[in-house]
Amino acid sequence: MTIDELANEIRAVSDEQLIQDLARYMEEWKEDDRNAEALKTMVDRFLGNVWIPEEKDHSKAYHLWSSFRDDAIHGIGGMSMNERLYVFSLFERFDSCESEEETLMIYEKLHAKP
Repeated sequence: MTIDELANEIRAVSDEQLIQDLARYMEEWKEDDRNAEALKTMVDRFLGNVWIPEEKDHSKAYHLWSSFRDDAIHGIGGMSMNERLYVFSLFERFDSCESEEETLMIYEKLHAKP
């Protein structure tokens, strides 16, 4: 599952604003300079500290997230750069880098070495 697919799956869990916000935060992460570990921390805190009215919605969102987290973030060290770009839906951003600084930032975001 890619992060875009994850955000779409979470968005489909409920129309609850907090669930929609969580999906949006994941999508926004792709555009900033925080790394995968920061994404993990952000989403884990969100799901641990925000009260989602329906327990079934929280449970479903948490299950989707924890599956992605365990595969993608905990397994990031065993992935090639192309796999990382795919899983975190960053191919387009990587291909549009106009400077070496931008490219290096994406490598850092994905815990990779150029």
